[in-house]
Amino acid sequence: MQIEPLPIEGAFVIIPRQFPDDRGVFLESFRGDTLSAHLGHRPDIVQTNVSVSSRGTVRGIHFADIPPGQGKYITAVSGSLIDYIVDLREGSPTFGMVEHVLLDTVDRRAVYLTEGLGHAFCSLEDDTTAMYLCTAAYNPTGEHGIHPLDPDIGLEIPAGLNVTLSPKDDAAPSLAEARTAGLLPTYADWQAHVAQK
Repeated sequence: MQIEPLPIEGAFVIIPRQFPDDRGVFLESFRGDTLSAHLGHRPDIVQTNVSVSSRGTVRGIHFADIPPGQGKYITAVSGSLIDYIVDLREGSPTFGMVEHVLLDTVDRRAVYLTEGLGHAFCSLEDDTTAMYLCTAAYNPTGEHGIHPLDPDIGLEIPAGLNVTLSPKDDAAPSLAEARTAGLLPTYADWQAHVAQK
């Protein structure tokens, strides 16, 4: 598999090698040892999540307190989605930057985002199924969100979609509100957290 860093530190796109034949296709969708060469440590996967979304569903922008944070490895098992990675670490050189990657069942890319980064996606087809490998279990008291349609972040949602948000995501604060409330992780805390791995 090919692993390429994105401009946001701690974010990567993974392009697997596919082996098609008359039966279908085979690929390695995750290799902890290969990813560890880029991270400097092997990600400790402790929880797997699956979401099934209708066309136009936007999930996120979600992030977790550091520590422990929650690294995520995301791929599309069916359908297609645009995956968004948002740098929410105060003090980061790329604070506020957004990267997006198409995840589908053609190239079967995946993305990895380290703890402290925000995550969202937009489903492009009905019954799009996303699988997340997570480095920490869900912690309701340490999980936060930013409104995904906050113009200060500016997620590029494709035209022609009727966007659907959960009530929780629709009630999430803006980036400015979350910053004022002290909800955002810091780049220094992220660096210290990664150094301990």
